[in-house]
Amino acid sequence: MSESNGGGVVLVVTHWFDPTADHVVEELNRRGVAVLRFDAADFPRRLTMTGILDGAEWRGALRLDGRSAALEELRGAYFRRPTVFGFGEMEETEQAWARAEARAGLGGLLMASNRWLNHPHHAGYADFKPVQLTEAAAAGLDVPETLITNDPTQARTFAERHGDVVYKPMTHMRPGNGRTLYASAVTPSDLEGDAGEGIVGTAHLLQERIKHEHAVRLTVVDGMMFGAAIHAHSEAAALDWRSDYNAVTYEAVEVPAGVRRGVMAFMKVLRLRFGAFDFLVSPDRGWVFLEVNPNGQWAWIEQATGQPIASAIADALTNQETT
Repeated sequence: MSESNGGGVVLVVTHWFDPTADHVVEELNRRGVAVLRFDAADFPRRLTMTGILDGAEWRGALRLDGRSAALEELRGAYFRRPTVFGFGEMEETEQAWARAEARAGLGGLLMASNRWLNHPHHAGYADFKPVQLTEAAAAGLDVPETLITNDPTQARTFAERHGDVVYKPMTHMRPGNGRTLYASAVTPSDLEGDAGEGIVGTAHLLQERIKHEHAVRLTVVDGMMFGAAIHAHSEAAALDWRSDYNAVTYEAVEVPAGVRRGVMAFMKVLRLRFGAFDFLVSPDRGWVFLEVNPNGQWAWIEQATGQPIASAIADALTNQETT
């Protein structure tokens, strides 16, 4: 665990109720590192910004509630889960224009920095599931056979070939009701008749169902790897442990050398410094890659296993050599 109280400021960009970010802020505060935390919703009413181009560098500052961060002195920047810009009672068309200008202006100044963990552009690209699966396979990781389609015939054929398959949402929250979507088992009969025709409505991802002993959440920070086995004690948790947190237990585990090499190659190609990976551990196939969240949660893993993930993130954010 590194101790550091050098100059510069670390940005933490997220909404104000984010317990995961809280762990990082607390660790940085403990080290005496200056932190400016803000949400996109703070702009423009609370957060002000100024950027002046000086040669090939932007100089200026972000200011919020009497605190400031000089653009040229950013030590690190942690992009978590900010909400949308806040423009109050502005008319709808004007708000759309103001939002676009804010994204281009404030967003552009922030994107010009190379201090991000992860850079939002790289995280956004890596968040596409087809990209993840392609690059994971290219890196030598074992990847389930996967179909993405809105063709019911193709979906039924895929399910018939594999027997039971798993439907997995490519995003994690349904608009409107805010309900989180979890993986679900699908049989060939589920894809017949009107139920199967629902496939037409949008893109659907189906995967072969992997027989496994347990799952693993692997948190990676600048090459440091924290593996945590997730043992399911209910049928729902065995299919998707996020759906039944009360029925899982955790233990720290070592990462096999081959998986470690594959993960490092994967992150290098996608230019990621942080990743929350999900694997299934199969008795026949070993560690099978499911997905990576380039902005994933990890605080509950640290609490359950004692692994020093917040400390590793604080190290990454205060490393002056980061590019």
